[in-house]
Amino acid sequence: MLNENIRAVRKAKGLSQEELSVKLGVVRQTVSKWEQALSVPDSDMLISLSEVLETPVSTLLGETITAPEADSLKVICEKLEIINLQLAERRAVRQKAWHGLFITLFAVTVAIFAVLSALHSPYLGWDYSKPETAVVGVLFHGFEWLFVKLAPAVLIGASAGMLMTRKRG
Repeated sequence: MLNENIRAVRKAKGLSQEELSVKLGVVRQTVSKWEQALSVPDSDMLISLSEVLETPVSTLLGETITAPEADSLKVICEKLEIINLQLAERRAVRQKAWHGLFITLFAVTVAIFAVLSALHSPYLGWDYSKPETAVVGVLFHGFEWLFVKLAPAVLIGASAGMLMTRKRG
């Protein structure tokens, strides 16, 4: 069917196989093979073919195009409504997950701050003459220093995130 439609439209447009092949950038034998049903054009070539022949792909494939009926439009509208509801659900789930993440980040930051405050920087009293405690003391001090520098930004970011992702009534 495709082969017959290509041949009929090509002839109706007054094109030879050679002229059509030049416009498509293929050899003449390719067009001949399509028209003899020895091969078929791939999807990209089918689109190019429809553009060169100024004919819809569906016509080349032999499909008849009918105007959509009111019932089919109603079905399409219902499907779109379902898709929109599903997208809204996904968005709500994603928003809830982000909100939970921000709450957790805020709580963990406050908990670490509370633990560090309760410990009163214990590395200051450690025996640095032993290599093991010296390394642990330096690592702990580095963590505490980094935490104190980053905690305000984390708390502000988590607070802003919680406000932005809260469920609006």
